[in-house]
Amino acid sequence: MDIILLKDIDKLGDKHDIVKVKPGYGRNYLIPQGLAVNANSINRKKLETIVAEEEALEMARLDEYKAIAARLEGQVLKIAVKAGTSGKIFGSVTNVQVAQALKDQLDFEVERKKIHLPEDIKELGTYTAELRLHKEVVTKIDFELLQD
Repeated sequence: MDIILLKDIDKLGDKHDIVKVKPGYGRNYLIPQGLAVNANSINRKKLETIVAEEEALEMARLDEYKAIAARLEGQVLKIAVKAGTSGKIFGSVTNVQVAQALKDQLDFEVERKKIHLPEDIKELGTYTAELRLHKEVVTKIDFELLQD
């Protein structure tokens, strides 16, 4: 069964993707929960117009994204983590913690899926995260892990 996703769903696809799922999963869960619609010809045509409108909105916000990227340039976030005596932290730092630090310290809210960390972060130190605000606007932000 082909469906059009209305929201991002982990391990299945992103918003507006057309994916193939088992009929029971689509009929009994995704469609009733409002997460997807059937990918018939009418809905596919609607999808084309919706995607075109959203792309136009994103292009209009391109200048705003560039201004945000310029504001974030050179900023260093400080994230407090629990660590042992050797500097190895308990657990690891994820994009959720970086998003929370952006919100708390710089008053900037960003979706966690737009933050990409280069590697697993398991020790104290300074690291760089990549923020993909738009297809054309990618910026880097430094963050420092401090012992809590």
